[in-house]
Amino acid sequence: MYYFNQFLQHTKYILPHAARFCLVSTFIEDGIRMYMQWNEQRQYIMSSWGVGWFIGTLFVIINLFGQLIPCTMILLRKKTEYACGVLFFIIAFQVVGYKTLWSFRYSLKSCALVGGLILLLVENRKEGRTLFAGVPTMHNNAPKNYMQLTGRVLLVIMFLTIVRYDISISSIIQNLIGGICICFVAVGFKTKLSAMFLVLYLICINVYANSFWLVPNTRALHDFLKYDFFQTMSVIGGLLFVVALGPGGVSVDARKKEW
Repeated sequence: MYYFNQFLQHTKYILPHAARFCLVSTFIEDGIRMYMQWNEQRQYIMSSWGVGWFIGTLFVIINLFGQLIPCTMILLRKKTEYACGVLFFIIAFQVVGYKTLWSFRYSLKSCALVGGLILLLVENRKEGRTLFAGVPTMHNNAPKNYMQLTGRVLLVIMFLTIVRYDISISSIIQNLIGGICICFVAVGFKTKLSAMFLVLYLICINVYANSFWLVPNTRALHDFLKYDFFQTMSVIGGLLFVVALGPGGVSVDARKKEW
């Protein structure tokens, strides 16, 4: 723990910036994809919904500018609340547009993105002022504390998509260790350490399982792996916010301090 605390001390100004970049990476990638695959995306919406050229083009334009502009604002720390609001809309807009509401895997990843954005809002919020400023209490900044709880829970939901269901020693060990850390992050016990372990675990899994750069870009698999890679990067960004911010007041760690 001593070395981990030293690491946090030396990276406390770097982690929030790294977290923001990782979190918005999937939106940036998707916005660029809208531009690079303009005709394909428009044609998909036209055929999927039976709409005309105008609606199909409007869908692509909304996704293009509705992702790249807010991401730029977030990275520049300009009007972050409004930028997050637009990205919340884009997540819901794509769920409807691509008809993925009943897709278990896609829904979990969308929830994880929402959780990451909530933690970004927490990081952007200034500490609330109370009459008892400086006195640590569970009830100060209650909305912020519950936002952190919601963000943590939504974030770790994504790990259900990478559970390995084959019965082997390595899979059982991976699922067990990952499951324990997920529970720790969700309830806020040894939160920063557990979140950091999940960051390292996800980086390894992501590079190994979603190496889209090894697949020719003419194959459909390339786009699927690329999508999963950047979605996972966003979850890593959310977890880095957990490492940087801690669990908040609604957590086992906070209760331990009171005890």
